[in-house]
Amino acid sequence: MEIIRGLHNLQTEHRGNVVTIGNFDGVHLGHQAIIAQLKKHATKHQVPATLITFHPNPQEFFAKDKAPARLTTFHDKTQLLKTYGVDRIICIPFNQKLAELNPHEFIDQILLKGLHTKHLVIGDDFRFGKNRQGDFHLLKVSGQQNNFDVEDTPTYLIDNQRVSSTRIRQSLSEGDLLKAKELLGRGYHVSGIVSHGDKRGRTIGFPTANIRLKQQIAPTNGVYAVKITGLAETHFGVANLGIRPTVDGSLYLLEIHLFDFDQTIYGCRIQVHFEHFIRPEQKFDGLDALISQIKHDATEAKTLLNAE
Repeated sequence: MEIIRGLHNLQTEHRGNVVTIGNFDGVHLGHQAIIAQLKKHATKHQVPATLITFHPNPQEFFAKDKAPARLTTFHDKTQLLKTYGVDRIICIPFNQKLAELNPHEFIDQILLKGLHTKHLVIGDDFRFGKNRQGDFHLLKVSGQQNNFDVEDTPTYLIDNQRVSSTRIRQSLSEGDLLKAKELLGRGYHVSGIVSHGDKRGRTIGFPTANIRLKQQIAPTNGVYAVKITGLAETHFGVANLGIRPTVDGSLYLLEIHLFDFDQTIYGCRIQVHFEHFIRPEQKFDGLDALISQIKHDATEAKTLLNAE
C-alpha cells in the first residue's frame, strides 16, 4: 500500500483512481463495506483503490480539544486500511487553506486535477467544502459533467442502528468491549512503541511496558485484561490506561504488566488488545493500597483471560 502525504506529492503516475473520502476512524464494519465497494470498482477499472483522508481530521481542526477522542491512531488506521485492501492513501493536511476551498474548488483541485477520478464511492450524507456547502447531489452533477461516476454507500446497520465511530466510542466509554467488537468486526486494539518510564512499577514488583499516547483514545481510563501481539510470541497481561493519579502522574500512558515475562522490549512496537474491562482508574491512599489493588487486578485479569 502506498501512502502519499499532501497533494503536492501527487505525480503523473498517480492519476486515474477509484476514490472514497472520509476519516475512517476505527475502520469499522461500515467502513469495511465501503472499502469492499471501492475494491470492486477499482478492479473493474484496473486502477488503484484510493482513499482520501485528512490529518488532523476536520473535527479536530475546528473543535480543538473538544473534538471526540480517536478510536485509532494514524498508524493503526493505515495498517487496518491496508489489511482490508486499500491500495493508496492520500493524506491531506486539514488546515485553514483547505477549509476555505469552496466545493467546486475541492472537486477541481483534488478529484479532477489531483487524482483524475474515474469513480467515486461516497456516503449520501457526505458534506465538503467551505461551510460544508458541497453535497452528494453536487458530486453527481460534477461527475456527469466531468466523466466520472458517483455511487452512494448503503447505511450499515446492527440492531437497526447505524454503525458509526460515535456509537463505538460510546460502547468503549461504558467498558462494553463486546459491543465495540461487534461494531468493529474485530476486537479493539491500539499499538505503540514501548518507551522508558519512571521504573516505579519495577520497584513495587509489577514492571510495566509503557506506551505514551500522543492523543486521547476512546476507551475509558481504567484497568483492562489485555493480549499483546507484535513480539515473537503472544502474551497476556493487565493494563492501566490513564494518568496514574495515585503517583501524581500527568502523562497519558498505557502501562502493561505482562504475566511471566522478563524480556527487555524498549523500542519495540506492540499491539495491545483490550479483552476485558476490569475497573475505572482511581486514586488510592498510598502505594500499599495501590499494590494491593494491582495484585487483585492481576488475579482478576488472569481469571478472565483463562475463561476464554
